[in-house]
Amino acid sequence: MAASSISASLLLLFLLFGSSVAKEFLVGGKTDAWKIPSSQSESLNQWAERSRFQVGDYLVWKYDGGKDSVLEVSREDYGNCSISKPIKEYSDGTTKVKLDRPGAFYFISGAKGHCDKGQKLVVVVLSPRGGRYAGVTSPAPAPAPSAASAEFEAPAVAPTSSTSSLHGGIVMALGVVAAMWGFSM
Repeated sequence: MAASSISASLLLLFLLFGSSVAKEFLVGGKTDAWKIPSSQSESLNQWAERSRFQVGDYLVWKYDGGKDSVLEVSREDYGNCSISKPIKEYSDGTTKVKLDRPGAFYFISGAKGHCDKGQKLVVVVLSPRGGRYAGVTSPAPAPAPSAASAEFEAPAVAPTSSTSSLHGGIVMALGVVAAMWGFSM
């Protein structure tokens, strides 16, 4: 009886932790999205409003690091397009930022004048329970797109590393072994 209780607990842990794999989102859904938008419909905020970001997910930017950069800034600096005191600055051309807390994250281009022309992004991260962060006053994520439009507007998810795939496979295998062990007793 104790063995089946242990295996049931292990199976529950597997289900809880095995399904909470972080995602990597390619900003804008394509490699050349970090640029001055040519129209409002190309705004990265339009893309972000259609996406669902969770604590632990990653944003990935692909851009020419010699010509541009990504600055994480305060809400005020985002609104003013101020590049003078970023929270963090990235200029490697392949930037990966972990969304490590619920709430709003603000990003602007580090290239002079680009933010004023619309090259900026607000991402709202949901809490682990799926609710909104209580202190967020920035735009809420839009409702999920309908099935008809989701085919064309779903955000691109960057491939995850083989390490996280391996980790998920190991967790899954342990859960299956534990379940089989518990049911055979």
